[in-house]
Amino acid sequence: MTKFIFITGGVVSSLGKGIVSSSIASLLALCKYKVRIRKLDPYLNIDPGTMNPSQHGEVFVTDDGAETDMDLGHYERFTGIISKKSDNITTGKIYSEVLKKERKGDYLGSTVQVIPHVTDEIKKFIKRDLNKEDFVICEIGGTVGDIESLPFLEAIRQLRNELGKSKTLFIHLTLVPFLSSAHEFKTKPTQHSVKELLGLGIQPDLLLCRTERKFDKEAKSKISLFCNISLDSVILVENALTIYEVPLMLNKQGLLKELFNHFNLPSKKKINLKLWEDFLKKYYQLKRTVSVAIVGKYTNLSESYKSLNEALFHSGIYNNTKVEIKWVDSKKIENLKDCEVILKECNGILVPGGFGKDGTLGKINAIKISKKLKIPFLGICFGMQLAILESISNLKGYKNASSTEFGKTSFPVISMIHEWKKNKKTFIHDTSNLGGSMRLGSYTALLKKGSMVNSIYKKNKINERHRHRYEVNYGYKNEIEMSGVVLSGISPDGNLVEIIERNDHPWFLGVQFHPELKSTPFKPHPIFNSFIKALLNKETK
Repeated sequence: MTKFIFITGGVVSSLGKGIVSSSIASLLALCKYKVRIRKLDPYLNIDPGTMNPSQHGEVFVTDDGAETDMDLGHYERFTGIISKKSDNITTGKIYSEVLKKERKGDYLGSTVQVIPHVTDEIKKFIKRDLNKEDFVICEIGGTVGDIESLPFLEAIRQLRNELGKSKTLFIHLTLVPFLSSAHEFKTKPTQHSVKELLGLGIQPDLLLCRTERKFDKEAKSKISLFCNISLDSVILVENALTIYEVPLMLNKQGLLKELFNHFNLPSKKKINLKLWEDFLKKYYQLKRTVSVAIVGKYTNLSESYKSLNEALFHSGIYNNTKVEIKWVDSKKIENLKDCEVILKECNGILVPGGFGKDGTLGKINAIKISKKLKIPFLGICFGMQLAILESISNLKGYKNASSTEFGKTSFPVISMIHEWKKNKKTFIHDTSNLGGSMRLGSYTALLKKGSMVNSIYKKNKINERHRHRYEVNYGYKNEIEMSGVVLSGISPDGNLVEIIERNDHPWFLGVQFHPELKSTPFKPHPIFNSFIKALLNKETK
């Protein structure tokens, strides 16, 4: 029968519940158990799709087209387990479902309340869409004490009561700060956090303590005594050089042993951690360095491009190279000369996805500099569309080529599908149908034989994840190709541009999809592998 592991966080936010959840899942998967990981988010948005990346971080898209929390990206990267729509829920979705049922009369006239109706819906989500998994790991978003998290905590309390201790495990992640002025670790924040949980009816079974440095047995004993758990159940989680050290750290601290003891499972034979050990060995021995300028408008928060960071990191390791990222605010390079001064020292230029006209000029300038100085260029989603606009605007008479995302234009080279027809440059500027108009999830692309991207993938057909509303208007196919752009990846129906490249440049690639969403430490994405290799080639010239 499936066993459920619930992970909560206390004291402060951003302690790394997602990394801990992913690491535990990885260890269990390496023990040959079947695992699912889920995220329960307490915010009222239906999903993070409309949230500002500068506040919430990136939106991670699943194969089946769900816009989800960025932690699902960690889950996939650490385990290789493909996440689904059913692996992420929000308070908004829960309340929406409850209100639909109330309107339909499903509650038979009952007064609809948080308990039992909302908590019942949460429990249904936790247990829904399972297929004989040995373990389901549920990360509860937010911090214990937040008012919006209370229904989720109450739901998992009820599940412990219904399923019993032998089928449920509570893990609480807290902070144990070190005060240098007092030369001691302070356990009081952890005590208060656990006390808060106890007041809600939840006694943690394991306590994971984030700390800057290893604390002594005295502090550990104090936590054990006041938090009412055994000494072995207090597990130290020191700061790591990289998040990918965490699985090995947790295993070394005996987490699996405590987990198996709790569930009364026989200890597995020695877990094979060679995959992680080999990856980290390469990380510690990197011999070369390249720099990549990421030109975007959410550069104030690196987590806005979390999957992108990780994909570059993975492919750097693959190429035995440290990748240094230089964040460039596109609004600060709207002068072409300034742009050249800033970007000419970088080995590569990357323009990622984004929405809206704001910051566009700086991104186009980055593309111009890439072409002028022959700097390897990768444009992702919006970045690919801007590469096409920059190119076609150089044709006589097409200086004003634009996207309907920016407003009315006489040359709608980029527009929503319903604004154009194949081979017809029709234009109906429509901003009333934005909701639900995204192309989300995994789609197929056919690669042009003999193209650069064909040699990168070493196959003729690929599937990649999309998240965008606007498309390349295929009615401008001839003009796009006249401008020097090669359409090297097309949708199976021949209507949608998926990949572009240039033959007059050493490495220039644009993709409509988001390849970073499928990169993992053990299987880095081929596009990023090729990109980093191109940067190394440029550096050695």
